[in-house]
Amino acid sequence: MIKETTLSRSVRMICVGGLALGLQAAHAQEAATDSIQKVQITGSRISSPGAESPSPLQILSSADIAASGATTLQDLLQKNPTMGTPSLSRTNSNFVTSSAGVSTVNLRNLGDSRTLVLVNGRRFVSGVPGDTAVDLNTIPTDFIERVELLTGGASATYGSDAVAGVVNIILKRNFNGLLFDASTGRSSEGDDFKKKLSLTFGTSSADGASNVMGHFGYSKQGAVFSRDRAISANDQTSKLPKTKKASDAFIPVPNLSSFAPQGHFTGDEEDFTYDRAGNIIPWNTNGGNGQAATGFNRSAFRTIAIPTERFLFATTGNYAINDKVSAFFEGNFASSKTRTNTEPFGLGSDDIYKASEGLVPAETMVNGKAVRNPLVPQYLYDRITDKDGDGLRDYSFTRRMSEVGSRTQTADRDTFRLATGLKGSVGDWTYDTYIAYGKTKEAQNSSGQVNVLNFRNALEAIPDGNDVNRNGSTTDAICADANARAFGCVPINLFGYNTVSPEALKYVIAPGSLTTSITQKLAGGSISGEYFDLPAGKIGWAAGFEWRDEQSSAVPDPLTQAGLNAGNALPPTEGGYHVREFFIETRVPLLKDQPFAKSLAFNGAFRNGHYSTVGNTNSWNAGLEWAPTSDIKFRATRATSTRAPNINELYTAPSQTFPDVSDPCEGVTATSTGKYDAGCRANPYVRANIAANGKVVLTQPDLQGVSGYDSGNPGLKAEQGRSTTVGVVLTPRSIPMLSKFTFTADYFNIKISDAILLSDRQYTLNQCYTGDAAYCKYVTRRTATVGDSSVGALKYVDSLYLNSGGKATEGIDITASWSDYVGPGRLSANVAYTYLKDFWERPQQDADRDYSVGEVGYARNKAVINLAYKWNKFGAHMTTSYTGSGALNDQFLLTNKLQPGSVKVGSKTYNDFQFTYDVAKKIELYLGIDNAFNTKPAPIISGLPGNTTGTETNASVYDPIGRRFYLGVRGTL
Repeated sequence: MIKETTLSRSVRMICVGGLALGLQAAHAQEAATDSIQKVQITGSRISSPGAESPSPLQILSSADIAASGATTLQDLLQKNPTMGTPSLSRTNSNFVTSSAGVSTVNLRNLGDSRTLVLVNGRRFVSGVPGDTAVDLNTIPTDFIERVELLTGGASATYGSDAVAGVVNIILKRNFNGLLFDASTGRSSEGDDFKKKLSLTFGTSSADGASNVMGHFGYSKQGAVFSRDRAISANDQTSKLPKTKKASDAFIPVPNLSSFAPQGHFTGDEEDFTYDRAGNIIPWNTNGGNGQAATGFNRSAFRTIAIPTERFLFATTGNYAINDKVSAFFEGNFASSKTRTNTEPFGLGSDDIYKASEGLVPAETMVNGKAVRNPLVPQYLYDRITDKDGDGLRDYSFTRRMSEVGSRTQTADRDTFRLATGLKGSVGDWTYDTYIAYGKTKEAQNSSGQVNVLNFRNALEAIPDGNDVNRNGSTTDAICADANARAFGCVPINLFGYNTVSPEALKYVIAPGSLTTSITQKLAGGSISGEYFDLPAGKIGWAAGFEWRDEQSSAVPDPLTQAGLNAGNALPPTEGGYHVREFFIETRVPLLKDQPFAKSLAFNGAFRNGHYSTVGNTNSWNAGLEWAPTSDIKFRATRATSTRAPNINELYTAPSQTFPDVSDPCEGVTATSTGKYDAGCRANPYVRANIAANGKVVLTQPDLQGVSGYDSGNPGLKAEQGRSTTVGVVLTPRSIPMLSKFTFTADYFNIKISDAILLSDRQYTLNQCYTGDAAYCKYVTRRTATVGDSSVGALKYVDSLYLNSGGKATEGIDITASWSDYVGPGRLSANVAYTYLKDFWERPQQDADRDYSVGEVGYARNKAVINLAYKWNKFGAHMTTSYTGSGALNDQFLLTNKLQPGSVKVGSKTYNDFQFTYDVAKKIELYLGIDNAFNTKPAPIISGLPGNTTGTETNASVYDPIGRRFYLGVRGTL
């Protein structure tokens, strides 16, 4: 145990960000003795009996993890009000091209890459190719002793990436015996099945100086499909973008896809499709005017939560070489399998015939004569002419390739890490040296795409037989290209439901693959101690070095790289860097046991790093702790942190994506006088749209089909964050009525200059059409009307990583905790609250600030209350988490001619319960209910900013699954 002023006070101060100390932690707290050991806390390298953090240090115990029933650590951390929306989770990654199902963490909403995750104080290999974000799925929850969260810059102590703070995961140690936990559960809708089994075992030497532990864990979480929730069962979109009325924001209107399984075909002047009986009927995407809808419901195939299966193994050990030196090791292995599922691929003729904007020849020149493709129906053939000047009639189409099946991505992801080193002491000095190696690799196989080159060959067919001048009177067809026929080409019939033959399907189908690899090598060492007695005590200090090498690669299959599978063009991304760093830290006691100064101490640290990519960087922090009495302490820190660009930000080749943007030119007329109107009319293709329609009219495919490319930037420089925290800790032990009470309040202010961000596409569009031509080079519009795609519609809006104009957040954290006997049992109560005063981002150096505070995902008010009661064999734990109301993104509202803050969603409260019963001295049954009152998610439906595709809400902020139950047993043997 350690003395009261160190770790137990840190635990008691809770800053647990609303994560309650479990009852076990409360009992352990009371059992604290006065024996003194040197300890090291998160945020400092100094080992000292008096070590305390001048920054808010939040602690989550193993009892908290058990009381939550969480399968992964992310599930629990996301209830912390200091946490922002993670980039990757099981409910928001169904559409990502890699890392589906990964669980990351995002302190203060400043970005996953600015939150440094450590294991036992050392870095852990990333789970995201090209990034530094750690996959929390790879760390077994039941092997965790505690989690320490340090909010605010910590780069001087731990190096790059700690701009927002540090999550330090401390694993169990010196455990003897066997600890088991098994549970199963599901949602009230009968899905989201989960089961978990974990075994932790350990043994120690006879003298207790050496110990070895192991952990095995298995978990499986089932899928949740969009079709199984009323809010997301049908393709829909917000009515607001069309009407520009705030009252229409959450009114959904049908938004079926114009890419339908039976095909959608366009001739010179009309378009048509087929009914189930094979009859030609007019096309009507969403129905109306007495006609049934002919579009396609994508939501019938989409996934809300990705099915995930995990095997985990972890081990730690400590061997005492003698009473001064010990060797340690840590090993982790995690193997996971995930499967994403989306609707069958929507193929457009412009995917196949890019040069002609999607015009498909209905004829082929044979012996100097134009010969009709016999698979082209007469109805269409009679209504088309030559539109591209090659002498052949042509048409365009879109079609959902349902015969190919759903698009799936099955990913096998393995993470391996091994760390070893020596710890010891020389006199009053302690030292710690280590080396570590980590590797994450992913092998992904995907289905549902087609080979563009083969598809083109299959579309260009001629009649079979010698008489090729019958002008297509036969239905027998062969591929026109003899070389293609030699390689198995079979003509493809797209006209109607289920018309693609198995032979043609086999020829055009294109399975995909992606292999990724992330490698991390670490070496470091530090020495710490105390020297030079001052009247208030000894000066503590630490110094050391670290070397790190990071390598990453993501290599898609050749067709995907070339964009020849009709999907996103994804070239390989490969790169790496290394860094050498030196640091020094000190803690100077200034006053002790003086009037109005029970203690006063200064903390300072400095780190210099040299990166192979950005050169030298410097970080520092300085802090003061002042305790006028034993019951109150004030703390303040000022820090400068750095973050070097990661591999993706530096080296990503142009990678295709499909962003959600609003075209500022929509609705512009020849005489309108809006903010963007003159700039829009300067574009000749926009003028052509106005000439054809009287104003800029965009079809549903125009709105759904905007693409673009994201690119890295080798010229990036490091970003720098400056953080300030000022707080007070009240532990009124001298007042009997309040002796069990702890209160903390901390002000935080973090500003990041030159923040590395992808350039904002909406800002790019807005700037281009307000007269800044420099931005127009990133915008490409369609040069002609083809099918349902209009001339002048947006085709590509590109983005690249830049050192932006900055990013900042400011607010207040308040926590309170109390624990004592009430009635026949013991009650623990904890509350945490975060008030977000400000949050802004400047997308480019010359841009105005874009304020997000008060928007969805950036609620001004977030809180969590934890109550736990233990009475004899019975126990109950309740967690109530609250997220305040949020407005839609102000830039989106302004683009739609609405005032910022004019469209809001209400607050949401979620209640989780767990009940326990001790069936034996060391064995406990537990029953849990998450989202017990089945709180519905906010309706952030398609077409609104923040929507997570397939969920009709923001699945990073709100629970898209609903009420869930679980039952389990745990204990020790």
